Amino acid sequence: MAQDPSQAVLEALLRQSHGQDLWLVDENISPPAIPALSEMLVVGNRFDRVRALGEHGWNAQFSDFDLSRLESATIDQIFYRVSKEKAVVHHLINESARVLRPGGELILVGEKNDGIKTYARKAQMRLGGERTERKQGNVWTATLIQSEPGEPLDDQHYNDLRALLPTRDDSPGYLTKPGLFGWNKIDRGSAYLIEALPGMLNQALPLHQSTLDLGCGFGYLALNACGKDTELVCTDNNAAALAACRANLEQRGFSNARVIASDAGDCVQGAFDIILCNPPFHAGFSIEGDLTDRFLQQTQRLLKPAGTACFVVNQHIPLERKAHNRFAQVHTHADNGHFKLITLKQPR
Repeated sequence: MAQDPSQAVLEALLRQSHGQDLWLVDENISPPAIPALSEMLVVGNRFDRVRALGEHGWNAQFSDFDLSRLESATIDQIFYRVSKEKAVVHHLINESARVLRPGGELILVGEKNDGIKTYARKAQMRLGGERTERKQGNVWTATLIQSEPGEPLDDQHYNDLRALLPTRDDSPGYLTKPGLFGWNKIDRGSAYLIEALPGMLNQALPLHQSTLDLGCGFGYLALNACGKDTELVCTDNNAAALAACRANLEQRGFSNARVIASDAGDCVQGAFDIILCNPPFHAGFSIEGDLTDRFLQQTQRLLKPAGTACFVVNQHIPLERKAHNRFAQVHTHADNGHFKLITLKQPR
């Protein structure tokens, strides 16, 4: 992924770090060019980013931005390139107000279109102290001083799992939360795939063969495609998605399912009869072109020779062209003008 323009500004600020400091990292961040800072704690919600930072010597922890283990009023500085989702930003501003010592600094970085100006004003109200802003090219830096904290920002009860849809019967619905993509709706592509899946596999649901939900989100594909006794693995890069998926599988009594953190499936071992995938193509504020390639690479590695991978992708994603050098059979099952359904067989 090309480096986010805000990161060069952020790295210059990190070089000036001192004391007990915290760096909040999401999918917009790539490993920095500067050496690891031994006294700085890094907390991130994307498995690939946290792993890469750890490999570069940073003290990096993977969680759904869970700062509950940090004592109140103990952090000198917090560095944060603002995230794409408002609830995430509000949650982290609220947590900053708790963990910063009096006189401590929250340093926000981002571009105007990222909402940085609005977030800076809200952060000042939350922390209660002074605000200074600086513009470098298209990138804004806002420094907020902790003084007399004000009312918490609306973070949509970030830490709480909640039912996505009310149900008319006794079914539990889907547990979800802010912080994962499309957390407050059923993804149209995933619903399209489930509707067509019996025809794609030429068998009725639920599935009982070994199945991998690759990029699982809160588990919609696995929950609707698989039987409760299916040998099932669900994997995702996002800590919020993993928490929601694990809760959904437990709530519905899936007895033979595992939930694994990975980057497009790279930590998953074994081989599967069926792989289900609705791959993301956005990374933060940018479109990341190699995401599709990474999902295809791992599908090639993990699919059994006689297995079938079923993908749903946005119409503009050239999955078929990219898949032909990895699979002997690539078939477009359907195209509704918005999404394509594609089956992949016989990994090369």
